[in-house]
Amino acid sequence: MNNAAPARPERWTSDLRHAFTSLVRLPPSPGPRLPIATQAGLAFAVPILVMTTLGRTDIGLQAASGAFALLFGSHLPAVDRVRVIPVAAAGLVLSAAFGALAGLSSPATLIGGVLVAVASAALAFGFSLGPPGPLFFVLVFGLSAHLAAAGVDRVVSVAAIAAGTVFAWLLSALPLLRADARKTPPRPMRELLPGPRWTIDARLLLARVAIVAVIGTLAALWVDPDRAYWIVTAAVGVIGVAAHRGTALLRGVHRAAGTVVGAGLFLLLSTLPWEDPWAGVRLAIALGALQFVIELVVVRNYALALAFITPLVLLLTGVATGDVHSPGIAVERIVDTLVGAALGAVTGVLHPRRRTG
Repeated sequence: MNNAAPARPERWTSDLRHAFTSLVRLPPSPGPRLPIATQAGLAFAVPILVMTTLGRTDIGLQAASGAFALLFGSHLPAVDRVRVIPVAAAGLVLSAAFGALAGLSSPATLIGGVLVAVASAALAFGFSLGPPGPLFFVLVFGLSAHLAAAGVDRVVSVAAIAAGTVFAWLLSALPLLRADARKTPPRPMRELLPGPRWTIDARLLLARVAIVAVIGTLAALWVDPDRAYWIVTAAVGVIGVAAHRGTALLRGVHRAAGTVVGAGLFLLLSTLPWEDPWAGVRLAIALGALQFVIELVVVRNYALALAFITPLVLLLTGVATGDVHSPGIAVERIVDTLVGAALGAVTGVLHPRRRTG
């Protein structure tokens, strides 16, 4: 025990150095990403294009939020992925419905955000849902509550998100049109989503989410209650699904750096006209392209992915609520992310140090 104590500061210094140097590294992808990236880009772009032609770009934007369902199970073969995505989709729709109900009351939104974060984390970690874990359930709850508070029709919003998840599922099933994809034997659902299994890692990850949800929400009371979901989302994103304190520090650094760059990109995009008749087409192209790039790089460099995730989410919410031209939003998101990223990284100390040698 005494021999390990002096190495502790050196270990943190080493982890911090690794986190910063990893910002400029782009390791090879662990697997092919082009098919997933293409599906994700289409899942965002097509609903917006279709609804723009019908004169309801706003509904298309809401439906695009359902595309987050497509990001689950990306490591699985198509025969298994089409059975996991509906589980994630159901969680997203429930999160959206809960957000729509809570959005008209600030206290209900704050309490609901904590409940959704903890409940989704319990299910994601307990049943080994895998990346991206509880992140998008928290984000969709916050987006839905934000739209409800802005006066958007809650029933239409939730229905649009549900439709978006269905479209995302259909896209994930397209590979099954190929005979070779159908030859892969499907695994039992109990094997795909085993659980509930409460390993020490699952319990620690759940505890971290609960901590950041509560503290992040309390911090938002001091800054701005309406921004609580962004602080908590940033913290949950840093926690991820890896139970390792070094990973927590790395993701915290990447989250902060990527958001700063992404906010700058959003400021550039926000100068474009987003109210004319062609705005819906530009939005579809922009959001589809952003999501395409995100899925190409997210497994290689988290900060680079955040540089595109940030403007995607800000465009999605900014256009829907009419705040897209407000530069203050970018500054707020940087502050919220720095708070959330620091909070998520600090909770990494709950994990015991991995022994080497």
